[in-house]
Amino acid sequence: MSTKRKYLDIYEEIAHGIRSEQFKPHALLPSEHELTSMYDTSRETIRKALNLLSEHGYIQKIQGKGSVVLETGRFDFPVSGLVSFKELAEQTGSNSKTHVHSLTLSPVPAALQHVFEAEEEAEQVWEVKRQRKMDGENIVLDIDYLLERWVPGLTEDICADSIYDYVENKLELVISFARKEITIEKPTHEDGQLLDLYPDSSIAVVRNYVYLDNAELFQYTESRHRSDKFRFIDFARRHR
Repeated sequence: MSTKRKYLDIYEEIAHGIRSEQFKPHALLPSEHELTSMYDTSRETIRKALNLLSEHGYIQKIQGKGSVVLETGRFDFPVSGLVSFKELAEQTGSNSKTHVHSLTLSPVPAALQHVFEAEEEAEQVWEVKRQRKMDGENIVLDIDYLLERWVPGLTEDICADSIYDYVENKLELVISFARKEITIEKPTHEDGQLLDLYPDSSIAVVRNYVYLDNAELFQYTESRHRSDKFRFIDFARRHR
């Protein structure tokens, strides 16, 4: 058997073991030395298989510790859609919970004045920080800024349930469209405090600029996702 075929076979066998939970999430795979003996092959071949497992999101290689098995179940996050966390959780059938970490009302921060095109003293903005838990793990940190003139009377109970439900059904506003930016970033200190992260984890940050049907921006959000728990999907059609 060629070396190329061998490392692919090893990759496929270990990947199947992870998907079937023969190797449990958060557990360590056998060491490179142990895998070399198990598969009667070279360390180079094992390293190629492990690198492929890492690239495909099955393991996280941690220096000095080994290869940690990651959870393969990921939630589909629609890039082009505009859904609330509550709606996403209902669609996936996941056991979800929201904890409102903080809710404050203050002038628009200087760093966001250009976003809202507002003068600091002329506009008040809600800042809401919410931890999102799915299946027992804190996997999303949402940091929302909402203009108070469009969203008056915000409370922690509303934030814990659904801000979009409040905006659409209580305030009778029409949320129309959003512009999104997605980046992969290193976790901040706050991410480390409020999310359940692995060592050397990365964060997928979705920045949403959300508009009403009158084309007024009313919300800016940084939605900070554990990158091993989500895959970002879209549908595209080629026009000829």
